[in-house]
Amino acid sequence: MTYRLRLLAAFAAACWPVAGALAQQTTAEQTTAEQLPLWEVGAIGGLLSTPAYPAADERSTRALALPYLIYRGEVLRADASGIGARLFHSEAIELDLGFAASLPARSDQVAARRGMPDLGTLVEFGPRLKIGLARPSPGSQLKLELPLRAVIEAHAGVRTQGITFEPRLVYEARELYRGWGGSVSLSSVFGNDHLQQYFYTVAPPYATAERPAYEAKQGLLLTRLSLLAGRDLNRDWRLYAFARYDNYRGAANRNSPLFKKNSGTSFGLALAWTFARAELAGK
Repeated sequence: MTYRLRLLAAFAAACWPVAGALAQQTTAEQTTAEQLPLWEVGAIGGLLSTPAYPAADERSTRALALPYLIYRGEVLRADASGIGARLFHSEAIELDLGFAASLPARSDQVAARRGMPDLGTLVEFGPRLKIGLARPSPGSQLKLELPLRAVIEAHAGVRTQGITFEPRLVYEARELYRGWGGSVSLSSVFGNDHLQQYFYTVAPPYATAERPAYEAKQGLLLTRLSLLAGRDLNRDWRLYAFARYDNYRGAANRNSPLFKKNSGTSFGLALAWTFARAELAGK
């Protein structure tokens, strides 16, 4: 379920799913860590447009401005890869605990869900194994990420909404094209029956002639191709761009009346300003 893209800041990770993906600096941090400050504080703002939920035929477009924090500690970290605790780290393998989040969707603003409960803010938490596969150049890396996360909804209380698993093949580079650095990734997102029911089940009380009752099942949620890029404008200002294509053709719940499209796109632009940073120090 990843209507989310992890933020480099704790506050923004809980509020803006795409901001962290826009702030892609992972490869640069791995290859030039000794040149980076322990922490940075700033603000990020921009425009984000995504489907209202996976396979929705309506979009959600938001303009947001949020503070951010980057912290490059040996164990506790908040950076472009996410927010959490690094449990194990070697040159080729890393195991950490991290968070991700997604914005809510009001059902009265989505025709297919009108009259049904709103989709609340979703927060994901769990372990992630990262395996380095190759370094095509000193400034690039190919890796496999295997995050397994519990999904928790914050809406009129707090409750669990299932589990998500998203194996990702990621290529990161300090320079992708003419000064733009970032990453390209290919992933598949799987959800257990609880999570799939959250998005696609239509309980009998909410069934209508156009929206018959349906019980969702576990399995594939979507496959995803993402492009995340950023470039420095000067020492304190950085521009980010994000594009994502989701394909739902092999999804487990294509027969749900809430399943409206076979594919969806997301995109965003953001500008980040760093107004304070630590003195340079090695980690």
